[in-house]
Amino acid sequence: MAFYAPRLIDPDEQDDVRLVLKLFSELQNYRNIFAGQWEEAAAIGLPTSRNTFFYGSYNFPGMKKTQLQVDATVALAIHQFCAIADSLITPKNRLWQGVEFDDYLMKQRGVRQYCDDLRKTLFDYRYRSSGNFHGQNFSNWQSLAGFGNSIMYVDALDQRWHPGSGLRYKAVPLGECFFAENHQGVVTTIVRWFRLTAAQAMEKFGEDWFPAMLRPALEQNLQTPFQFLHCVMPRGQDYDPERIDHKSMPFVSWYVSIEGQCFVAPESGYRTFPYAVSRYDQTPGEVYGRGPLQICLPSAKTLNLQKGVFLKTGHRASDPVLLTPDDGLVDFDMRPGAKNPGGVNPDGKPMVHVLPTGDIKITLEMMQEERGIVENIFLTPLFKTLMQNPNMTATQVTELINERAMLVAPTLGRQHSEYVGGLVPRELSVLDRLRNRNGAILPAMPQVLREARQFPEITDTSPLALQARSSQIAGTLRTLDIAHQVAINSQDSSVYDYFAFDRIIPDAGEINEMPVSHSATPQEIAAKQKNRARQAERQQQINAMPAQAAMLKAQAAASKAPPTAGPQPQAPMSPM
Repeated sequence: MAFYAPRLIDPDEQDDVRLVLKLFSELQNYRNIFAGQWEEAAAIGLPTSRNTFFYGSYNFPGMKKTQLQVDATVALAIHQFCAIADSLITPKNRLWQGVEFDDYLMKQRGVRQYCDDLRKTLFDYRYRSSGNFHGQNFSNWQSLAGFGNSIMYVDALDQRWHPGSGLRYKAVPLGECFFAENHQGVVTTIVRWFRLTAAQAMEKFGEDWFPAMLRPALEQNLQTPFQFLHCVMPRGQDYDPERIDHKSMPFVSWYVSIEGQCFVAPESGYRTFPYAVSRYDQTPGEVYGRGPLQICLPSAKTLNLQKGVFLKTGHRASDPVLLTPDDGLVDFDMRPGAKNPGGVNPDGKPMVHVLPTGDIKITLEMMQEERGIVENIFLTPLFKTLMQNPNMTATQVTELINERAMLVAPTLGRQHSEYVGGLVPRELSVLDRLRNRNGAILPAMPQVLREARQFPEITDTSPLALQARSSQIAGTLRTLDIAHQVAINSQDSSVYDYFAFDRIIPDAGEINEMPVSHSATPQEIAAKQKNRARQAERQQQINAMPAQAAMLKAQAAASKAPPTAGPQPQAPMSPM
């Protein structure tokens, strides 16, 4: 066995470890009440997350968690909510987010082309199979629907297991994360609690920082999980952007082993916050959000109890309880076709009666009432109208979706500012440092942007945002249609003078997300206009050629005719 010398721990390091452990303890106390609510919600709507919200909780693999779930309406509504949120905010078949700079810079075609190229590169790496964004994104929507909070961690691919450069996404379970806000309500501090086996810890942190207390478990290859913390928070007074080491990064990163209370990795940092945190509905004075399941928890719990009564009533109706006299029938035979002598008295009245089972229809109506509340809170009626009316015209569908978008925007619109707004800066920061065999991954920045020193603004180009903006172009098109009818009926085309088509078309292209490469450059537009003017002039010349030919012919005929004599004197008239 090779000799192992434990790493010497610096006193300053111990102070930082105590700081992390103290912060973790305080954040636990602030979150425990939420954890209790999340456990209650998970038991009904998302049982797979049960027993994961308190520090120290552990679940044996394969543990049964659905024993408290009687009705599956909420679980189904969560999946439908995930589909709706994904299709409206982060659809895989759309570029649901863009980048732009200020208005002056965006007037330059080169800047717009750079924004398009940057956007395409970002989506290319985001949806690569090695990044697994789509699967992790679905887990985040589940967490948001069930518990009102979701956390996505973005990092570069570990090239030991994934050859090549790229991004890697991890939807961090809510039970592992304890976070805090800055003075502006932005989450800037996270302490993540997680478990690793000794072998996994050695793989992640390496030999030099491996905790001495885990050495026996590593040597015996035990599968016992040990506890670790990852703390990310704003760097303090030692932040210096002019330095070239980790202290030049605004966020500090510490990995701590709870067993042994020591660092398991050197202090490092992040240029941007690596966790994209999203809240669904945030109550004043609270850091954590509340999700649809918390909002409809009374109805969800009522529905769960009503389903039990419904099943009990149905069971009694299909297999009723029989009432017999105490001195009457014995061993009553319930088999089909069986005969039970003595089942009626001499007057023909039955000796056996069925215990009243209650009105199952009332129970069903009560359940439908609660289901309607749950489905509305989870937005599931959003597309029911489309499914019920498959023969709607495109205009009717557009108008309907616009109306639905206005109803959904207040609840789902926040996900762009928090979730997408926290995701993109981290992705750009990671990709900016990565290289592939062709060099830099991100497109080259135009010189005008280098001089401007602006960070791109994240724009919302999701279907939800585009549906809201499409009302602008829809109003223009409706007005243009009215003008077209007026021009036809009045035979007066001057009504088109009210429209600035040179601005309508570019604005429509922007709203409909037409790529910059599909639009003509100013030089191409000028060349087309010049060519069109030349063709119009040529056509005018062609149209004028018959008249010119007739004039030339007349002139030629006139030039060939003999000169005519002057007027002849008339003879004097004789007197009568």
